[in-house]
Amino acid sequence: MGQKEKEILDRGNWSGRLDFILSCIGFSVGLGNVWRFPYLCYRNGGGAFLIPYAIMLVIAGIPLYFFELSFGQFASQGPITVWTVSPFFMGVGWAMVLISAMVCTYYNVIIMYSVYYMMVSFVTMDGDLPWQHCDHEWASDLCREKPYPKFDSMTNETDKIKSAMELKDTSCLTGLLANLSASFSVTYNTYNDLNSSILIENTTACDKDLKLPSEEYFERYVLRLHEANGFGDFGGVSLKLVICLLLTWVVIFFCLMKGIKSSGKVVYFTATFPYIVLVILLIRGLTLEGFEKGIEFYMVPDWQKLKDPKVWGDAATQIFYSLGVAFGGLLTMSSYNRFKNNTIRDAFLVTLINCCTSVFAGFAVFSLLGFMAHTLNRDVKDVVDSGPGLAFIAYPEGIARMPAAPAFFSFLFFFMIFTLGLDSQFAMMETVISGFIDAFPVFLRPKKTLFTFILCVIGFLLGMPQVCKGGIYLLTLIDWYSGSYNLMIVSLCELVGICYVYGINNFRHDIEMMVGIQHPAFWIYWYITWMFITPVAIIFIVIMSGLNYAPAYYGDYVFPGYAEALGWLMVCSPLALIVLGFIVQSIRYGFPGALKKQPEWGPALDEDRDQDPRKRYDRINELRHRTIASNGKDNLAYVGDKKVKYIPTDQIRL
Repeated sequence: MGQKEKEILDRGNWSGRLDFILSCIGFSVGLGNVWRFPYLCYRNGGGAFLIPYAIMLVIAGIPLYFFELSFGQFASQGPITVWTVSPFFMGVGWAMVLISAMVCTYYNVIIMYSVYYMMVSFVTMDGDLPWQHCDHEWASDLCREKPYPKFDSMTNETDKIKSAMELKDTSCLTGLLANLSASFSVTYNTYNDLNSSILIENTTACDKDLKLPSEEYFERYVLRLHEANGFGDFGGVSLKLVICLLLTWVVIFFCLMKGIKSSGKVVYFTATFPYIVLVILLIRGLTLEGFEKGIEFYMVPDWQKLKDPKVWGDAATQIFYSLGVAFGGLLTMSSYNRFKNNTIRDAFLVTLINCCTSVFAGFAVFSLLGFMAHTLNRDVKDVVDSGPGLAFIAYPEGIARMPAAPAFFSFLFFFMIFTLGLDSQFAMMETVISGFIDAFPVFLRPKKTLFTFILCVIGFLLGMPQVCKGGIYLLTLIDWYSGSYNLMIVSLCELVGICYVYGINNFRHDIEMMVGIQHPAFWIYWYITWMFITPVAIIFIVIMSGLNYAPAYYGDYVFPGYAEALGWLMVCSPLALIVLGFIVQSIRYGFPGALKKQPEWGPALDEDRDQDPRKRYDRINELRHRTIASNGKDNLAYVGDKKVKYIPTDQIRL
């Protein structure tokens, strides 16, 4: 039989259907549900935002989710090798792998922050949390732990003046004396001559930029950001963060070392535990004074916002990012399914659970923020923010001000953040691992554990700059650009490659081989969305994102031009892989030959290929024998849930 056969371990399958469902829920329900959705809901009309959010779910979210689940499951291949359906688009798969790889590098740093806070909360369970007070070892003069003064309830003039002066910059007040004297026709020689009314109502420009203890703790103690000098000078590494980062990558490795056989069991806990914590936090939040202020702020609709196109763009973008389409994770996870798994049921189940979780998390979040706003005598808009600032500044502050057991609730919250992050990280890492192994099965599949270890080491090394004292700047830049416009272009290319090149009717027949013949009326929705509505929605998102583009920033820090250039390089590099794939595959197969499906496209097992009533697929073993007869070579691997041999040779190229 020519050269000696090499036995390669089979690709593997989920041990049970629930493994897959929970993995999909864990991938889609992530950190964005906890901090991004509530913020967008507030910013875009409160309860009114749910209308464009639901519409975008129907016209873009569910169609793309069902599309990717069915695409990956049918061929039992990852995001790269699945494109034997049309090799011209194989660069799309490599783009997915690159995007997931870039996101993995910073996503695990965010998980690392949660690990650090979780450990701190645990060791201080019997006392106060460190960010409950302004510790002189790390706090600046602007740190303030006392609630904002309630001037309306004060009757003593001396107390009013004293409380107001604590909030003012005295040098600024001195500079305002001349203007105040002219305005009130009274000569003020020093700021001590000002009464409480003038101090409170007419000198707001002199208010200090006071910081909450949680903000000072995160930036000055955890990050040590004040010791860095912008994007060009990160400063040294933080040893405590390096150790926590190493710990998170060790956890990732041991959960993925056996592939989906191990990660599929971990998600039984990581995908369900966050719901327990969200329920606990919601119950606790609804018992705190001022919770109704946050709930009202979250849900009261502003119908005028619906006239703003940006609101619809934000709704579409949130659906897109939250469900995780175009990252390659859905293709990867569904590729481990049994051939007859019902992707219709799974798509509707997971997308609805994901969106309901976002709405539910908003109630838990804003009940807590309402309590925080009440305590600080501020509007809710002044204590809420998006991104890491919400998770590691606003939440810790609100939890620290709970009247009972703040350390316990802090531990639960950050453990929830940890589990939410792990699920998404599992899927993205498995996308990178499976993408390479499927592309080079003979070399990499026998060494999957070693290859996983090597990728985890690389991820740890790439995360090191992000745990420097100014590493948050790099993390913000990667977060801002790594998964943005490129995700939408990737998704658009997927739809074009399958619906217009391979043929939507062919894809329909492929799906019915898995889930059974469906009534023609069932396909009307999918035909309309896949062919027209969803592509238009994606183009709309790209245009709106471009029109509302804003350069990356962190707090008051605006990134220099060369950092912006680096960000756009992260946007363009996956797109460059798509173009490169077009060129390379056109050279290899010729044009339009590169557009046509290859003989090995189709189900992984002969028994599934035989079920096609149109007999469009050759049997895998027939392909192997035909190839052996023609060139005498035998390059074997195993795919699917059985050990079935196939040949990626010169005649059958991947």
